[in-house]
Amino acid sequence: MLLLNKKILMQFILLNVLTLIFLAANSILCRLALLDNTIDAYSFTFFRLFFAVITLILIMLFIKKQNITIKLKDNWLNAFMLFIYAATFSYAYLNMDAGVGTLILFAIVQLTMILSAIKNSEKLTLKVFLGLIIAFLGLIYLLYPKEEFSLSITHTILMIISGISWAFYSILGKATTKPLEDTTINFIKTLPFLAILYLFTNDIFITKEGLFLAFLSGSITSAIGYVLWYIIIKKIRIVTASIIQLIIPIFAILLSVIFLNEELTFTLILSTSIILLGIFISLYKKTPN
Repeated sequence: MLLLNKKILMQFILLNVLTLIFLAANSILCRLALLDNTIDAYSFTFFRLFFAVITLILIMLFIKKQNITIKLKDNWLNAFMLFIYAATFSYAYLNMDAGVGTLILFAIVQLTMILSAIKNSEKLTLKVFLGLIIAFLGLIYLLYPKEEFSLSITHTILMIISGISWAFYSILGKATTKPLEDTTINFIKTLPFLAILYLFTNDIFITKEGLFLAFLSGSITSAIGYVLWYIIIKKIRIVTASIIQLIIPIFAILLSVIFLNEELTFTLILSTSIILLGIFISLYKKTPN
């Protein structure tokens, strides 16, 4: 029984790691597409969500052999939060490094989810609270204006909105009993919101490279990653979910240095280290002798 429990725990940890890498990769793919002007922000958002829809429908119909039942009045709030997250995420990365953007995004996710957990009477221990304070000191240090390091206020606000939206999307996912089906419906129902956003969009341009990056982000790191995330979040507390998501910026920063040649500044290293310390304090549990 002990070996079985360890095996299940290891599988759950590996599932977590894979999911967090997928979520981090979204920042890299989006920034890579926009940095090289291979696609505009609206088109990246549209095709990211569109390819996710196609992938999830194919999985539902041909792999899981399940029919898709779309009820007119269900899942709209989930879909709207997913749409707002994806749209503001893309537009924020027009003028923001992937590593920094991911750090802001998931720090805001953490704050939103923690406040929600407190509102819903989840127990917040002194150790967890101390870890959160330390983690947010790291975020404050990152965002504090410096001569050698500056951020666009507009794009930072967009990323903050994206973080709040993703947090609510995650919280709403706690109620799901069918992660794959609900994720599929959520993505399908983002399409009307995308149609509305198109009415306010100019300067559409698409290249094969941009389309391919949107495909990777939609079909793999979003479609599959978000189904995995809805599976995971059913099994953990909101507080825990919020804390482990702060590991995502670490993956994103490493990937951004490798694939985007982003600079690993002292500010980024120190703020990341402080946030990691906060995560460690929040999650650390003594093992019995």
